[in-house]
Formats: sequence, structure tokens, C-alpha cells
Amino acid sequence: MGSLHPVTATAAALADHSRFVQRVRRRHAAELGLLPPGGPDHASIAAVIAQLQAEGRSLASAMRVARQLVLERLAVLDVEERAPLATVTHAMTALAEVTLGLALAQARQDTDARHGAPRDANGEAIDFWIVGMGKLGARELNVSSDIDLIYVYEDDGQTAGPQPVSAHEYFSTVARQLYTLIGDVTDDGFVFRVDLALRPNGNSGPPVVSLAMLEEYFLVQGREWERFAWLKSRVVAPREAVSSGRALQLRALVTPFVYRKYLDYGVFEGLRQLHRRIREEAQRRAAGRPERANDVKLSRGGIREIEFIVQLLLVVRGGQFPEIRTRSTLKALDKLAAGGLMKVDTAQKLADAYSFLRQVEHRIQYLDDQQTHVLPTADADLGWIAASLAMSCGPYTCPLTDKLCEVRELVATEFDTLLHDGQAPGRGGCKAGSCGAPLPLDSEQLMAKLPEGLAERVRTLIASPRVKALREDSKLRLGKLMLRAAGAVAQGHCSLAAAQRFVDWIEPLLRRESYLALLVERPGVQQRLLKLLGLARWPMRYLMLHPGVIDELADERQMAERFDRAAFVADLDERHAAWQRSGEADEGALLDTLRRAHHAEVFRTLVRDVEQRITVEQVADDLSALADAMLDCTLRWAWQHLKQRHRDTPQFAVIAYGKLGGLELGYGSDLDVVFVYDDADEADPDLAQEVYASFVRKLISWLTLRTAAGELFEIDTALRPNGGSGLLVSSINSFDKYQRGRGGNTAWTWEHQAITRARFCAGTPHLGERFEATRRVVISAPREAQALKDEVRTMREKVRAAVPVKSGLFDVKHSPGGMMDAEFAVQYLVLSQSGSHPTLLDNAGNIALLQRAETAGLLPAGVGSAAANAYRELRRAQHRARLDEQPTQFDPETLASERDAVLALWHAVFEA
Repeated sequence: MGSLHPVTATAAALADHSRFVQRVRRRHAAELGLLPPGGPDHASIAAVIAQLQAEGRSLASAMRVARQLVLERLAVLDVEERAPLATVTHAMTALAEVTLGLALAQARQDTDARHGAPRDANGEAIDFWIVGMGKLGARELNVSSDIDLIYVYEDDGQTAGPQPVSAHEYFSTVARQLYTLIGDVTDDGFVFRVDLALRPNGNSGPPVVSLAMLEEYFLVQGREWERFAWLKSRVVAPREAVSSGRALQLRALVTPFVYRKYLDYGVFEGLRQLHRRIREEAQRRAAGRPERANDVKLSRGGIREIEFIVQLLLVVRGGQFPEIRTRSTLKALDKLAAGGLMKVDTAQKLADAYSFLRQVEHRIQYLDDQQTHVLPTADADLGWIAASLAMSCGPYTCPLTDKLCEVRELVATEFDTLLHDGQAPGRGGCKAGSCGAPLPLDSEQLMAKLPEGLAERVRTLIASPRVKALREDSKLRLGKLMLRAAGAVAQGHCSLAAAQRFVDWIEPLLRRESYLALLVERPGVQQRLLKLLGLARWPMRYLMLHPGVIDELADERQMAERFDRAAFVADLDERHAAWQRSGEADEGALLDTLRRAHHAEVFRTLVRDVEQRITVEQVADDLSALADAMLDCTLRWAWQHLKQRHRDTPQFAVIAYGKLGGLELGYGSDLDVVFVYDDADEADPDLAQEVYASFVRKLISWLTLRTAAGELFEIDTALRPNGGSGLLVSSINSFDKYQRGRGGNTAWTWEHQAITRARFCAGTPHLGERFEATRRVVISAPREAQALKDEVRTMREKVRAAVPVKSGLFDVKHSPGGMMDAEFAVQYLVLSQSGSHPTLLDNAGNIALLQRAETAGLLPAGVGSAAANAYRELRRAQHRARLDEQPTQFDPETLASERDAVLALWHAVFEA
């Protein structure tokens, strides 16, 4: 994004305008050369402190002088050389990490000498961690920042030194010494101002807490706003605790506190309250002092609001999407945009605004090394800040203040849009049915505002015990949702039937308040949901099973696009990698991840379908491609969790049959699959059979197990060699022999019918090639035409007898002239004619194969194309009926022409 305001070039500002820089240069002229050129880092800062100590300074003095040298260098780099923001924030973070590490080592050494080292009941040393919060945790520290710290120790215990004390007393002493070394103001100044207010129970709590105390606090007392604070937390000292992995046990407590396993829209109100308190405090401090209104951090549109936007979206979604988790504000904006959770343009504007505001903040603090975020009032100081940002202030105007106003207005607008029901407050107007004070669901005033048909349904809802047991805030949320539904009906955005279905849908979810919160916070989602419920009945059934998918309605872009297998798999693999990075890649998390991703994508396809953005054929193509992708990911992920695996990558493939094989998958279709493996290079083929058999059992479990996130697929393996009595998985050589009829164990004709529409769908590609070669040989093998015709007709009659159709009705699938007749005719044509007509070898689908058969002269002119069109229309009729939960049996005259076209095909193939 370009600059938000045109600026006038001016002479470059110099760092020595800063009174603080002037003081440092006067007092420490001899030490300024200790820092090597460039941005300070861990090594150079540690070296300066060591040198200062070698020259006779105490550790406390050396750290304080080093801080002043670092700040002087950063002022030069930032103001005179336009160093990137990260150069400044990373250097300040390095300063904090180095000094805290040195101070901790000194404090523990001194305390050990007096009390001895603390040990737990098993005699093991107890570790102690300094947890950096806020900007320190995020490596975003500013140049005159305080540091928010929490002190945590591993376990309770005792010391065994000259003056034995409990571990808690020992670490409390360490904490006091840390403050003395870091926070006390001496003749050399201070290292950092230390703030412990974020610890459990705040300033009334103990200065140090054990892991057990912290865990109990999170479970019993942890508040919503503390989740935002802990989001940026990390252990900053000692570094050995991080590199050794010992501090990971702290992460195991913090992560589930910050991130929930569901889409956590309930935090919106908590953040609103926190932000309200911060704004009120900022306004109180500015009362009678108008200059304080220009606070680049706390005022409206300031740095804090950008951080809140980011943290809110991370906390809401990070529990299910670990790939967006990060402490850094700028990195989070990139991740949110990449994940489709924020518009790319919005993320870029907020990133630019954040960088600009942070640069202004640093320049304010360079002036006097004060912890302030308020723009100075002195013209010379204001002009210097402007000049350092390539702007020129004149006698009457200053582009800096104009740009600040513009940036802050942009930030405030985005913040208000997110935090105030999708619209900035104070813009006037109110949506139909939503004006006035909130009304609870069981209010008669609410009933009076609802149309009669909706009011009647809501009264039934109110009478249920579940509603009577709800908290008042939940009843207010429900009241708000019902008023919006009434408004949508009044404005013609949805039908009354849709609003009634909305009530039916929401009733089973009354105890799952996160979904109510989601709808309250996202009015656009509720509006699209109401529209969707009015188009067909089956979407409501799907939403009852998987209510979390309603969040997908927020992203119009994703709804408009077709399924992209490559992008979908890449996203899932990125999520898998994120689970691994966070130490949470257990089977339960991965199974839930697969299910949520599948449900969300099925729902997107369903929305496109009922909104008639895609055809029935495209629905089937996308659902089939999605199933392929799920099988691919599940196969690869499950293999890594197989204890018996004997190689890094399995030589294994999934072969799709039936609807999945023919790319005709529907909503809720089961998957007909066969599993094969390659043992050609196996040293022990018997071991390979055992390993792959175990793997198939695990794979089927991963695909079929019902978890808290729901189900994935029903799996049918009856089409494997020898059916239910056969092995779950076969070597590709055994499969080939079985299908070709080599030896005494051979496939039946009906199995060859099935293989006409089978295909490789996941696994090792070369096995897919082997399978396709076998398929082509099998279906093109010479056969006695009449015998084949008799077997296919006999099988058709068996299927027809198993699914009787009520007299006087036409079943689009099973009745004579239905889809199954067309499918059997195609299978016969492929098995009897593909040897001499290679165009029939491809698994191209029934419609294309009928057209090819007519082109090849295997069907009378017009019969194949008419049957292909009829098959397409029968599929559409079946699909539409199922979407609206209607029977797929029709009055015979409704689809008479389609039935007759398929009967003509049957006659041409089997009776001519």
C-alpha cells in the first residue's frame, strides 16, 4: 500500500535532536564504540556487558550502560538510516532477553549461596522460568517499554542450604533480586521497568507461581482478557529451558487456555469490555489535557486496536486452525490474509498502519526516554518527528498530524466493524426488527415484534425446559437473533418458512453458546443462513449435524469458487505441520481436523448447489475430488501413526469403485474402495502383508470413527477380491491374477462390471498405473456375447427384486427405464465391445460412454445420445428431491420421456 497521505520531502532529521541521545553521548562518549556497527543483537549486547564488567562495573551497572548504548544506536539507525521496524524491536527484545538471562543467573547464584538450590520430592532440581508477555513475548518491544513478566517455577520443594526454605520462598527471593538488578533506578538509570500485573490474581497475587498453581488458576479463575495476554507469552529466560524442551510443559498449560477446540465467538464480548475499560481510562487521563488525545497507542484507532483485531481473530479461530497462531502482530496479519480470514487489502492497510504508528511511538520515546505514547506539543519536537519520517511541517499545517488522523480513522473503522455487530457504532439507522434495547427471548415485547407464524414457533421454543434453564445473556442473544430473522422476513430477504426452520435448527444448539455468539457477532452469516434454509430442507439437516460450518458463510469468496483439490490438500498439510510444531499432532486432533475440513468443504459445495451456481455433474465432480483429497491426506497422516510401519512411505493405493469411482458421489454417499499394495521390493512379503493389513484397519478407523467433530465416511470394501471372505488388502500382483482369471481363484462377471467404473484415487502413483493396466486388460478381454448378456440381465433382476417399487410410481434409480438400467447397459457395452472399440476403455462416466457407443455404431442413431440426456435428467431429479428431503419416486408421467429413452437403450442392447 502506498502512503496514506502525500508528504513533502525535507532535510533528513538527526538523532541528536533527542535529549536522551545528547545525554548518552555526553556521559558515555568513551563507551559508544563498544557496540560494533549495525543493529545490536544477542551476541554484541552480551559482549558489551562483559567488557563493561571487565572494566570494573558491576553487572547491574554494566546492563544499564549497555541499555543506553543500545538505545543511542537504535535512534541513529531508525531516525538517520531509516532502519526497518524489525531492526528496532528485535534489538530491544534481544536486550531484554540477554539482561534477564544474566540477572537470573546472578540472582540464583546469590540465593543458592544463602539457601541452597531447591529440589522436589524426588531430589530433582526445580527449574524457574521468566515468562515474557505482551510485546516482549512477541519480540515487538519498543524503545522505552516496560516489560510484562510472570515468574513460574516447576514444582514445590525445599532447599538444603545453610538457611533452608520452601521452593516458593526461594523463588520469591529470586524475583525480588531480579527486580533489583533490572528495575531499580540507580545513578546509571535502569535496564527495564518491570510490570508483574499480568500474573495470576494481578497485584494481589504472589510474585511467583508454580505450574500447579497456574493450572488451577486457568481452570478456576482465568478470565477472557487473560487469554489475550497469554497469547503472546513465551519463556524468555533461561534460554537453556527453551533449547532443552523443559519449558514445553508450560506451553501444554497455556495453549488450551488461550485456544479452544471450537470457534470461540464468545470472546467478542469479553474483548469489548476490556477495550471499553481501556478507552475510558484513556479518556479519563485526557480530561482537561487535550494533548493526551493524540496517544498513538491507546486512543481511538491506535496501536492497541490493531493488536486487539489480530488477537481476537487468533483466539476465535486458532483452536481449530493452528497454522494461524503466532505472537507477532505483523506475521498474524499475513497469516489471517493467507487463511482467508481477512481481506488481503485490509491486512496490508493494517500492517502499514501498525508500522507507521510504531515508528511514531519510537520517535516520541527517543526524545526523553520516557514511557509515553502521546505526540509532543512542542513545534520543534513535532517537526523533528515529521522530518524523520520524510515529512515537512509548515507554520500552519503538519502532514504528520494529517496522516495520523487518516491512519487512526482507518484502524478505528476496521476495529468498530469487527467489534460492533459488523457496523461501526454511531452511523445511524437500524435494521428492521433490531432497533431499541435488547429484548430476551421470553419477552412479550419481543413476541409482539414477530410475524405470527414465527411468533407461534418461538412460543413453542420458549416453553421447552432447555430455554427456561438458559442464562439471561443467552436469552438476550436469542432475542436478538429472532428479531433479525423477523426483519429478514419483513424485508423479503427470506421466507417465513426459512425463519421457522431457523428456529428448528437453533433449538438443539441452545447449550452450545459459541454458535449463538457466532451468529450474534456475524449478522451477515445469519442473513445468508436464513436464505439458505429457505431454498431446501436438506441443508438444515446437514447444519444440525455440523453446526460449526455456518462460519463458512462469512466468506463469500470461498463460496463463489469451485473446489480446488491442490489448494485444499496444501491447507490441510499446513495445518498438520502446525499441529506438529505446537506439539499437538495426536491422533484425536488430526481426526477432528480431517472431519472439520471435510464438513466445511461439503457445506461450501452444498451452498453453491442450492444457490444453483453449479450443476449436478459439477457437484458430483467436486464431492468426488474432495473424497479423493481426504483419502490422500488420511492415508499419509495415518501411516505416520502406524507403529508397525516398516518404511517411510507406503507402497499402497486406494482404488475407488461405485459412485466414487464413476465421479458421481453425492452428499452422504459411502465409499466403495479396494486396497492394494506392492511387495515387489519387500525383503519379507509376509511381514509386508501383516503391516499393510494393520494399516488398512487403522485407515478404516480414521475414516469411519465418530469423534466430537462428527463422522467422515462410511466405507464399503465388499468389492475386494473374494468379497467379505477375502483379505482386506491384496498385493497388486494377487489382485491382477484374480481379475484376469489366472489360477483357481478368479473374479465373477459382476466384479468385472464393477471394475468398468473403478479408478485409482489415492496413494502411490505407480500402483495406480498398474491397476489401470489390469483394468483395461480385464474389461477388453474376449467374452461370449450371449453368455455375458444373460449374466448381466440376471444380475439386474436380482438387484431389482431386492428393491421393490410401489405400484403406480416411477423410481428414478430402480424402476425399468431408471438410472440402473442405463448403468447396466453401459457396463455390458464396455465388457463386450471395448476390445474392438478402445474409446470405451476410459472410465469416462455413463453419459460420455453412451455418446461414444453411439458414435462407434454400437447403438442405433439417436438412442445413445437420448439415453445420455435422460440419464442426466434422472440424476437431476433424484438430486433435487434429496436436497428437499422428498421421495425419489415420481408419477410415471413426470419423467416419461426420460424413462422411455432408457427403455429404448435397454431394448437396443439386450433385446434387439
